[in-house]
Amino acid sequence: MLLSGNNNHIAGMGSQDLQAGVFGYEGQLTDRIVPFPALLQKAGYRTYMAGKWHLGTLPGANPKRKGFDRSFVLLEGAGNHYDDQGLFSDAPISPYTEDGEQATWNKGDYSTEFYTDKLISYIDENLGDGMPFFAFAAYTSPHWPLQVDPEYWKKYQGKYDDGYEKLKERRFENLKRIGLIPADAVLPASHPRVKPWETLSEEEKKTESRKMELYAGMVDNLDFNIGRLFAYLKEVGEFDNTLIVFISDNGAAAEDFYHHEKFGTFIREHFTEDFESMGEPHSFISYGPQWAEAGASPFRYFKAYTTQGGVSAPMIVAGPGIATDKQIVHAFTTIMDIAPTFYDIAGIAYPAQFQNKDVYPLKGRSLWPIFSGRTDAVHSEEYVFALEHRGHVLIRQGDWKLVNTTLPLNPDNFELYDLSVDLAEQRDLKAAEPEKFREMLSEWEALKRETRLQIPTPEAVH
Repeated sequence: MLLSGNNNHIAGMGSQDLQAGVFGYEGQLTDRIVPFPALLQKAGYRTYMAGKWHLGTLPGANPKRKGFDRSFVLLEGAGNHYDDQGLFSDAPISPYTEDGEQATWNKGDYSTEFYTDKLISYIDENLGDGMPFFAFAAYTSPHWPLQVDPEYWKKYQGKYDDGYEKLKERRFENLKRIGLIPADAVLPASHPRVKPWETLSEEEKKTESRKMELYAGMVDNLDFNIGRLFAYLKEVGEFDNTLIVFISDNGAAAEDFYHHEKFGTFIREHFTEDFESMGEPHSFISYGPQWAEAGASPFRYFKAYTTQGGVSAPMIVAGPGIATDKQIVHAFTTIMDIAPTFYDIAGIAYPAQFQNKDVYPLKGRSLWPIFSGRTDAVHSEEYVFALEHRGHVLIRQGDWKLVNTTLPLNPDNFELYDLSVDLAEQRDLKAAEPEKFREMLSEWEALKRETRLQIPTPEAVH
């Protein structure tokens, strides 16, 4: 959705890692859309990428074929941060490519620092050629496994010893204080999978605190390396001429694959979760739903759910022409708005055809009118944002939201919320607002028709 400005099914990614002979589940970016780097490239931009790809492993799906001049990418969805030890049995060695060719990882290089070095080298090799550039830093940190050098995590020792529930509360109150959420917002109850902090043993509390210390250390290191990118741009005189967009990819991640029924066996054979090794290259640590709840505060639940905690993500924008500098903007935006924004800035018209094939029109809207201060919204109250991913559904129109929290997918389980008065999605209005519920169900039916929505059978999966 980021690279296409369109729905994930239209783009071919109905479900990550699932390649099937079914419309919407091609497992790579399809020719129904144009990745925005391809149009930037065609318009004279240098295009660079380093980090996570996760949009297909076959040669035709590589960034090299999707508009990037230079790229060093991890093809899988996650990897060890210090070496190429794979995390899953189907890829015991993590697959990397550089410019479409198989690449190796130098053991000991840390992911965030390595990707930063790569991007700087790519930009630097063409510096002064008079061409503008686009650089995509798709960092894998702070994705699990939680690994980082002690110099980063040790500064956070003891800061989380009072537990995840207290952290959730502190962040909730701080968001109120700075005006990011309404003063009358309520804090949702934790997911049933979260054990109360007070029920943990002292050893369990010690381990849990260390998980969050590692996560904080990884964010600290990420911040440092983003600073390195900025410092480089300033050094070469391009910082004041560069638009910078910083976003997260989803809500806080609650997965713990070390103990996963399917993936855990392989991971436990190659990694440890021993306390003394936590954070080291051979350790596999996730901070789980307990800390994810704190990270998603003030929202309900976390990644993999289409509740606000799973789909709301931060975006920070800075650079020339940005009139909203140092302001909090509450306008409704979607990840599909990023590509149209770049087209707007670069003066690119999105084509009806690309490489002799018809393509679907963009679904996103340029955010430049907001960034430049000309308007405070680009989507009307009637605009509908609709999403299905792995059985989880989200239909959003204005402040109204249709969502499901249980699987398998069944419209009988849909819930209806009014986010203008219930940001935490605590009061299901399905019974109280039957007409609105029917209206939102009709938008769900429209999404199914538009995307030819279907769940591939096992026989259809490649």
